[in-house]
Order: sequence, then C-alpha cells, then structure tokens
Amino acid sequence: MWTSFKKSMNRLSPVQIIIGYYFLAVSVSTLLLSLPIATKPGIRWTFIDALFTAVSAVSVTGLTVINVVDTFSTPGIFIFMFVLQFGGIGVMTLGTFLWIIMGKRIGLKERQLIMADQNQTQLSGLVKLMIQLIKIIVIIELIGAIVLGLYFLNYFSDWNQAFLHGLFLSVSATTNAGFDITGQSMIPYKDDYFIQFITILLLILGAIGFPVLIEMKEFLSNRARVYKFRFSLFSKITSVTFFGFIIGGALFIYLLEMNEFLKGKPWHESFFYSLFMSSNTRSAGLTTMNVSDFSEPTQLLMSFMMFIGASPSSTGGGIRTTTFAIMILFLWNFAKGSRSIKVFEREICDEDIYKATAVMLMGVILCIVSIFIMTITEDFPLTQIIFEVCSAFGTVGMSFGITPDLSTVGKIIDMTLMFIGRVGIVSFLFIIGRREKTDNYHYPKERIIIG
Repeated sequence: MWTSFKKSMNRLSPVQIIIGYYFLAVSVSTLLLSLPIATKPGIRWTFIDALFTAVSAVSVTGLTVINVVDTFSTPGIFIFMFVLQFGGIGVMTLGTFLWIIMGKRIGLKERQLIMADQNQTQLSGLVKLMIQLIKIIVIIELIGAIVLGLYFLNYFSDWNQAFLHGLFLSVSATTNAGFDITGQSMIPYKDDYFIQFITILLLILGAIGFPVLIEMKEFLSNRARVYKFRFSLFSKITSVTFFGFIIGGALFIYLLEMNEFLKGKPWHESFFYSLFMSSNTRSAGLTTMNVSDFSEPTQLLMSFMMFIGASPSSTGGGIRTTTFAIMILFLWNFAKGSRSIKVFEREICDEDIYKATAVMLMGVILCIVSIFIMTITEDFPLTQIIFEVCSAFGTVGMSFGITPDLSTVGKIIDMTLMFIGRVGIVSFLFIIGRREKTDNYHYPKERIIIG
C-alpha cells in the first residue's frame, strides 16, 4: 500500500503536491481550531464556519465569520497564531525547518517542492533561503511583539494581557493575516500613531517579499562592503511598485475623502487614516475605521488595490505587484512599438511576460465570475460584493461586515478565492497539468487580425 502511495506521489508534479499539502494544512487546522480546549465554554459553531476560519487563517486573509476574542480561549488563541504562522511562511518553509531539525537529507524532490511553494526559478540555494527566511520572520515578529507588548502596558495593567495583544498583533501584521483580538480590528488605536506606525512597518516587512528582505540583509551585511552589491531586477521592480501603491494609494484616498470622511479632521488624522488604510490594502486587512464610512469611489479604489495584492514570495495574495508592473510596462512598450520590455538596464524574459498575462487574465476572470455568482446568491449592494471578492482574492480581509451573513455558496466562493490567492494563480493553473512542458513540434504560423 505504501509503495502504491509513493508511486502515486511520484506521478504528481511539485505544484500538485504543494496544493495537496495546503489542503492537508486546512484540514488539520480545522480540527485543531475545533478542539474543546481551543474554544470558550458554550461556543458552538458549524463545520462550514470552522472550515471557513481555517481557510482564512491558512491563507492569512482575515475574513471571518466569528469574533476571535469571543470564540477562542487563551490556548485557542495560541493555536490560532500557530496556524497564522504556518500559513504566512508557507508549508515548505516550515517543512524544511522540521527536516533540518530531524537531520533529514533534503533531496531533489524536496527542493522542487520548495521551489514550487516559494515561486522560485532555480534549485540552487533553496535550503539556505528557507533558513534565512525563518530567521528573518522570527526576529521581526519577536522584536514587534516585545515593542508592542511593552507599549500595550499603557492599555493593560496585566503584563500577560499586554504581551498577548502585542504578540498577536505582531504575528497578525507580519503574516499580513488581518485578524485581531480586540473585537474591533485597530479601531481602539485609531488615535495612537505609534501602534499604527509599528503595524505598518510589520505588514510592509511581511508583504514586500522574502527575497527582497534577504537581499536587504545582504546589502546591510559586512559582505556588501567587500564587493559591489547589486539588487536584483525583482527587488527593484517589487520595491518601486509596492511603495508606489502605498504612497499613491494614500494620496488618492486623501483626495477622494478630503471633502467626505476626512473633512474637518486635523492633518495628522487625515494622514494616518489615508496611510494606514492604503498600507493595509496590500494584504493585511487591519482597519482603524469602518470602511463603509468611505465614499463609493474610495471603496472601489481599495477594491482595485486589494486585487493587485502584495509581492510574490510574501505572505500576501492577489495577482501580485510584479504582475501589475509587467503589464503596465508591456502596454507602455507596446504603445511605443517595442517588442521587448527594458527596465533598470535589464530586459524581462518573454516567459515572465506570458506568465504575468496569464495571471492577470485569470485573476480578472475569477473575480468577475465570483462577483456575478454572488450578485445572484447574496442580498448585498454590488459595491460591497466587489469589495468582498477582491478582499478574499487578495487575502486582505477587509470587509463591510457581510462575511458572517453570506450564504453557504458565498462562503464557498470566499474560501476558494482565499485559497487560490494564497497558493498563487500560477500554481492554481498548473494543477491541471503535471508540470511545465516544452513543445516537441510546431505547426506553421499564421497571422490573425487583432484590435
């Protein structure tokens, strides 16, 4: 039986195995969160709600049909944080860590799985990448937990409560999960700019992409002084696009709301409302206000930003920032009559342009179909449905509060979008094929009329 199982596994592509691991992670998380020790006495919830919570946690989205602080006991909150951590760093990162602890040799098959999970393009240096990734994430979260825990003593007289809130917020922000144990997201701290600043910093570190963090670490290390360090094209495009969205998003939110929600508010309030909400559309989903207080144009803008999502190889979802950047560069160069994309003294591979086009097209189709179905099954305004769908697909977690009232069909759509947003559209598309193929033959080519 075991031999038959191994043969079946060998016939699967690395991407298909990774998808299977994420399904297993959701199943185990559902069981863990349903344990009697995890919930408070008297709490009864349906299987679909437990499954929804597990999918949202593994995909580090933040959409929820329950109130975390009212549902989970203290042990349950720690179990929940473990699931968030598991979902944030990825199944193969944690798996690599366990393999190293057990002294297991990491062979070619395992390296192929790591490459698929982390969306890497080459096998070399993957184990070192995973070790660095775990170190960086743990250090970021520990520093964030200590800083926030000490600061939360201003809000809680009990050290245990202060550091529990600090640890949870640090994990939630770094993994871009968007969950909270306040029961009101970040609204209790809407006037506390220090907590907002630390939260923004943590979510940026989690969403900008692990390769960017590792390159930054290399740049700041002593080795960078020995030889001339050069950031990769990925890091350059990612950073410019990522911060461009945060700054541009904050500016547009301010301009759209200056005579609406932000009217009459001091400049510092307007600044932090705009910056915090723009930053959290990357993938975090924490809010300092009720998004229904924003005007409809702002809500649609935020939906678009959530659709774009975070950077590749990060804790976020969506079509990813590099996909959007490549599409914009492609349109710009096509308009100029160029057949290639040149940026930062480098040329982008045709394969990456094809992938970006496929991801963009598939993302649009998924969201449009989901919106169409939910307009039939759900009794909510179109803007709220668009917002919900984009939030799920981008694994963001912002909502008008309609998630608990969705029908079973609506919850299934949300879960599907969250799962696809976490594993990535490229991996999702490769489910139908065992692995990437090289054509063995070609037919004669023929031109068709376009446009």
